Amino acid sequence: MRAFVGTLVALLLLGAAGAGHQAIAQGPGCAKSDFESVVNEAGSVLRDLNRKNTPVFQGKLRTLKEKRNWGNDEFLKQAEPFVRDDRIIAYDQKSEELLVRITGGGQTGGAAKQADCALLAELRAALSVLLETQKEKWAYMLAKIEQELAK
Repeated sequence: MRAFVGTLVALLLLGAAGAGHQAIAQGPGCAKSDFESVVNEAGSVLRDLNRKNTPVFQGKLRTLKEKRNWGNDEFLKQAEPFVRDDRIIAYDQKSEELLVRITGGGQTGGAAKQADCALLAELRAALSVLLETQKEKWAYMLAKIEQELAK
């Protein structure tokens, strides 16, 4: 988990220069900037998802804490299954692998004089899978806490 967070932070720092989703033209020969754009887009996508879902999720956790009358220590113990279980760990591992692929491919592609457009397509596909993986993770976590709040 720490490795995932470290990779995520590194990616977010790399992507800080990208302000939004950028389209990447795939023509003959791919430029270093095309590969950098994929890395920037990955950072942007993850920031957007976190910005959207974190406050909602934290609010639901606080509501559950109040509903169950948990003190702070008990809350930390009781909330853990909502942020870390086998399925969430699997989502994080998959995301980390994709991030490593995207950031590593972005560096590799950028180093080549005539970058490989096939690699660029693979990185964009990895970005798409990363986005879906993170959406699924957030949906799972939110549904899990909603189910608990309904009890």
